Amino acid sequence: MSEAQETPAAAPQDERASETGWLHSRTGYRRLLHTLLDEKVSGGARWAYVFGSLLLIALGNQVLTGVLLMAFYAPSATDAWASVAYIQDQVRLGWLIRGLHSSSASLLCIGVVLHMVQVAVYGAYRAPREVNWWTGLLLALLLMGFALTGYLLPWDQKGYWATQVATTLLGATPLIGPTLQQLVQGGRSYGNLTLTHFYALHVFVLPLGLLALVVIHVALFRRHGVTTHPRRQPAELARSSQPFWPRQAVYDMTAGALMLAGLFVWVVRSHGAELGAPADPAAPYDARPEWYFLPLFQLLKYFPGSLEIVAAMGAPAVFLGALALLPWLDRSSPEAASRAISARLRSLTVLALCLGSLALLGILAQREDQKNVAFQKHKADAEAQARRARQLAWQGVPVAGGIAVYENDPLEAGRKLFLEHCAGCHRLDRMGAADEDQKGPNLSRFASRAWLAGFLQAPDSPTYYGRSKVRGGMKPVELLPNQPTNQPADQLGDLVEYLYSLAGPPSAFGQPLDAGKVARGAVLFEEKNCDLCHERDGKTSGQGPNLAAYASETWLREFLLHPGAATYYGEKNDMPAFGKKLGETELARLVTFLRAQRER
Repeated sequence: MSEAQETPAAAPQDERASETGWLHSRTGYRRLLHTLLDEKVSGGARWAYVFGSLLLIALGNQVLTGVLLMAFYAPSATDAWASVAYIQDQVRLGWLIRGLHSSSASLLCIGVVLHMVQVAVYGAYRAPREVNWWTGLLLALLLMGFALTGYLLPWDQKGYWATQVATTLLGATPLIGPTLQQLVQGGRSYGNLTLTHFYALHVFVLPLGLLALVVIHVALFRRHGVTTHPRRQPAELARSSQPFWPRQAVYDMTAGALMLAGLFVWVVRSHGAELGAPADPAAPYDARPEWYFLPLFQLLKYFPGSLEIVAAMGAPAVFLGALALLPWLDRSSPEAASRAISARLRSLTVLALCLGSLALLGILAQREDQKNVAFQKHKADAEAQARRARQLAWQGVPVAGGIAVYENDPLEAGRKLFLEHCAGCHRLDRMGAADEDQKGPNLSRFASRAWLAGFLQAPDSPTYYGRSKVRGGMKPVELLPNQPTNQPADQLGDLVEYLYSLAGPPSAFGQPLDAGKVARGAVLFEEKNCDLCHERDGKTSGQGPNLAAYASETWLREFLLHPGAATYYGEKNDMPAFGKKLGETELARLVTFLRAQRER
């Protein structure tokens, strides 16, 4: 083949080389790739070296999801909660994006601890890597700052009150406390400016600081290289060294993919991040911080009053100071003879005591909360409020903001009326009287199918009327429960269905009535002689409450107005009448709330 024939075939390759050469001459990308990919990993690629890369991947996830959230978030006290509720419940995959952002914050905290432990075990804080160790500690502090500022942004009850505690503690700092508090919260009062300040810190100030520290941290890491396993000898390490690409890069990418997959599964199973009820300054909240702040929260319990500042400021200062001093606690030589872990026993002991203390305090905080009946009741109540607020947000949030979403909601207003007027004698879910103080029936799911079934079988149970003055007025009804398939009789279910039907058909939230069971239940009502004590036509028997329209709005309203009337429980009933305590609007809201229990 002639030279003239060979030239055209080589032209495309020469053209590509010319193009890459042009790009390299202007960007220097080949040098950058060489720096990134051809770095020697002393001792060869190892799974133990992936922690730093995992943290960078998690940070990348935070940046990406944070930018997506910013597209919908409104940083004002009026609109913040509404915008987060919109993201969580109405934006396509919004719950997933928010869940990834929130859960990745916890993942970063876990990753920092694991990376810190690995660095300590390998002795990577020793000379000449002291500054890199300190920048790592500063990065951990910045991540805590991200967590604290992000906690307030949903502007829900949990974030509002927990962050207020943090700013109050900041204000207790000697000499500069009040100034720092005003600077952070945007003035002397805690409110809208606090939210906007925290938003600016979260999306602008802290990211700039984080970017600067990450660049310094990575640059120092590249300068000093990987700290290898302490038990491997220098000659062995030199023989087995490998470039970063491809093996270590594959390890990092595989670990990163597994981490993100685990994060995705976690978020899907939990269906996003938690969102409490809208922040209400007039409704105090028994707040708890996220798990990574629980140790400090628990520590504050041991330093009451003016001593809180000792725990809030002194304990973290001692903790960080001890970690910062690790390079001086471990003065062992980096030579092979001193590379054993035993040579760093003092510094590793300090690290173990610090992390162990945090873990112990966190466990104690969780166990105390689990045993705290009052807190668990408050938590359940708060969760119910949050669910209701998000349901109402689907219909639109008033211009006044999230706090107004259930301002005129009869269910929320009824709940508050129940707590004010009824909770002294009745239980409802975890609200209301303690077992020893309960004088009336438990109203959880009152007049629902389950409630009626339990009542018919044990009317004098403490759950129902066992602690009231009407105890003993009714005997358990002898009914056949659901039988095997060859005996399909279900007398209990039939009678329950009939009694349930007396209030009228259920709303869209309840299960439809079974006409066949209702008809059979009506027959059973007479066969079991229930009509000897209970009327169904508005008349008064004088022995048991009239069941005409039982548990309907009309029945409940009249019962609340005249509980001692002969139509109901007569003089045996010591329940107070609410005719003078409640206006028509309040009465209607309480009835709506009680009616809602039967269809939950």
